[in-house]
Amino acid sequence: MQIMIGVMNDPRRSIYEEIEAIGEAGYDFVDLTLEGPAALKVDTRRAAGLCRRYGLAVVGHTDPCLPWAYPLRELREGCLAVLERCAHIFCRLGASVMNLHPCYSCPPAMKPDLPELNRSALPALVRMARDHGLELVLENFTAPFDRVAVFRRLMEAAPGLKVHLDVGHANLGGDGFDVFLDRLGPHVRHVHFSDNRGNADQHMPLGVGVIPWSDVASALRRTGYRGTVTLEVFCGDPRERFRYLAVSRELVRRLWEEAL
Repeated sequence: MQIMIGVMNDPRRSIYEEIEAIGEAGYDFVDLTLEGPAALKVDTRRAAGLCRRYGLAVVGHTDPCLPWAYPLRELREGCLAVLERCAHIFCRLGASVMNLHPCYSCPPAMKPDLPELNRSALPALVRMARDHGLELVLENFTAPFDRVAVFRRLMEAAPGLKVHLDVGHANLGGDGFDVFLDRLGPHVRHVHFSDNRGNADQHMPLGVGVIPWSDVASALRRTGYRGTVTLEVFCGDPRERFRYLAVSRELVRRLWEEAL
């Protein structure tokens, strides 16, 4: 295998129990999301010890709701402080990548300005992440951050910014995974896999929805990608969650080998 397959911790449960469960299931890394209700604070010594026990690497994942590009200086500075705390934790746990979601928060009359608001706030965040030894990766989602053209402008404004490709999100409209990989493939540093039916971000097991996973694997391999793939599969029943994850992992492994 030339990719690492990992799982995101469920922020409703103890971080330490989640790391243990992911490690016991034999994954390569934990996609550590720092968000409420149960994953806002981390004892980095305890978490690092558990990761070492199971040989787990760490990818940093931040709260998707932070208004880090809101057009009020005080809010931006507050979000920068929160994100810097996250970066410090990720650095302490040995991560090299830190995710960021586009900011959709702004006054209603400023919705058309969202790309520019994000563009103006990103350089400081990229520098902050770099100061902690991290690459900042921006995740594609809904409009206007579902287009390669928008990503290009953001990356031009913030040198060093890389791409976090969420294949499930790319199936909801805008540019598809194939367009992102064709035009921005060398800049992709992290990937999320989950399935859906094209009408909502349903986070289903792979193969249950309509995403052509064989095409995804082939397109990703053509870019030479050898990074991290998070199975972002959600389940209301924690007893069934790792069964769905196991099926998805097996599909990824098979399709990755077939894509040679």
